[in-house]
Amino acid sequence: MMLRMKRLLLLVLATFACRAFADDRPNIVWISAEDHGPHLGCYGDSYATTPHLDAFAANSLLYTKASSNAPVCAPARTTIISGMYPPSLGAHNMRSRVPSPSYLKFFPVYLRDAGYYTTNQSKEDYNLETDDKGWHESSRTAHWKNRPDPQQPFFAVFNFTGTHESQIRNDNESPHHDPALAPIPPYHPDTPETRKDWAQYYDRLSKLDAYFQKRLDEIEAAGLADDTIVIFWSDHGSGMPRGKRYPGWSGLNVAMIAHVPEKYQHLAPSDYMPGGKSDRLVSFVDLAPTTLALAGIKIPDYYHGQAFLGPNLSPAPRYSFGFKGRMDERIDECRTVTDGRYVYIRNYYPHLPHGQYLWYQQQTPTTSKWYQLFKDGKLNAVQSAFWQAHPAEELFDLANDPHETVNLAKDPAHQETLTKLRDELAAHQNRTRDLSFIPEPMLRKPTLAGVSPAEFFSNYFEPNSNRLELGNDSVSKYWRFANLLSAAPEAVKAALPEAIDATNDDEACVAVVASELVALHARDAEIRAQALETLVAYARYPENELILSLQAGVALDHAHQAGIELPESAKQLVADHESIPGWAKSYRPRLLERFQE
Repeated sequence: MMLRMKRLLLLVLATFACRAFADDRPNIVWISAEDHGPHLGCYGDSYATTPHLDAFAANSLLYTKASSNAPVCAPARTTIISGMYPPSLGAHNMRSRVPSPSYLKFFPVYLRDAGYYTTNQSKEDYNLETDDKGWHESSRTAHWKNRPDPQQPFFAVFNFTGTHESQIRNDNESPHHDPALAPIPPYHPDTPETRKDWAQYYDRLSKLDAYFQKRLDEIEAAGLADDTIVIFWSDHGSGMPRGKRYPGWSGLNVAMIAHVPEKYQHLAPSDYMPGGKSDRLVSFVDLAPTTLALAGIKIPDYYHGQAFLGPNLSPAPRYSFGFKGRMDERIDECRTVTDGRYVYIRNYYPHLPHGQYLWYQQQTPTTSKWYQLFKDGKLNAVQSAFWQAHPAEELFDLANDPHETVNLAKDPAHQETLTKLRDELAAHQNRTRDLSFIPEPMLRKPTLAGVSPAEFFSNYFEPNSNRLELGNDSVSKYWRFANLLSAAPEAVKAALPEAIDATNDDEACVAVVASELVALHARDAEIRAQALETLVAYARYPENELILSLQAGVALDHAHQAGIELPESAKQLVADHESIPGWAKSYRPRLLERFQE
């Protein structure tokens, strides 16, 4: 009896202690929206109709140089949930679904374990797999109102999906932005399709505005406005083409606005004031440490980001970094760094354009019309650049060229800036252990075995030298042939004998890239035919790993688009299979139809 009473007393004391602790900690609410940049009235966009967000910004701190780190949802949200740059985890490719390393906890776990009630409504879309995501509830009905103890502090996320790329091209029951007045960036052709899509994009932002206010009203109605820190952010650039998926500033720059009530002004930065603006470089990798700092939780040592709210802030970072890996069915690898004025993009596959043919993106009328005009030769140089091979290095001056249309990488007057940003990017890749130099099919091997690529490759790490050194290991060989896909004809000719031998390499991804090089450049018809058949063999699924089969299929499409006749076996490749996971269900059929029509 005495033991039971003692336990009950401890439970009551613990409950009171928790409540007392909770009174000192803020509630934290994130309201996020998909696929839009800072196209809001509070960011100076006169075409936008966003009165509620504008009013919120007038009572909050608006960040002018916020970045999503990645220009597409899954890698961007992986950055948020982990507090790390996904390339260091091998989780940078779209919907790559890799095991989380043993040392990493999703940041809501820390909040939950510290007594917060954690909810997410409802998009996750993380590239990392784990048994514990840290949510008390993650669903369409998840809400801070569901917490069992009304005194318990909460962390709640609300995601608005009505601004998603798909909503630009669907039926619009109540259009109210005049297409004739839509602001058209110089890289887009001024067509009726472009104007309609931009107008509908802004219509969707108005819907977001109403949703946003609804969430604020809930907090106000519960009498919690003075106890709740609210952060609004958008999850990457606009869903319009050359926004989403583009590794430059139009793909990475997002809206981010933070409101800290008077009660918690000690957690606000020194430049916080209602209606204020901050030029601090903030990005998604900073959201996890910021939220933990606001809750009074120690920030894990393995985090890459820095808190921009909370006690004891670090100095503002001098640089912000971005990345892009495979987008849907198309391979790519780009890295970005900005100092707030200049944006440097490093493209590791210079033979590819930023505007690779992506079936999903092509469903937007602006995209398909823009692409057709390019094929018809009806675009100017600025409008054509998206569809042309991107150079290895790009440098843009946002102060004088906000739409990133003039590449300064070869301008003698900007070589010092180019070198500085190039070096900063290389140092960042080493510091964060960027695994992007390992071809995705090689990253998939430990993934399919249930092992984190970050841990599997922990002792194999030279991100830049492995792309350059003429070693005989698989990674070096892969990049040697990949670099030759954009090399001068004499360099390709000199390397063809080695490439022909490598079409039989034991490492499949090396054989694929070597076969693509041979198929595109061999003059001997029999040698070319053999290379094409090698690509067909690796494009078969489920005989080969899915991503490897996609890369082989992309190589066949490149040959087809170059005017090379594909063998009949390529037209007989099976597009669908029951074992293809849901996240990749459309990738293979949409790719193969490009050359099987």
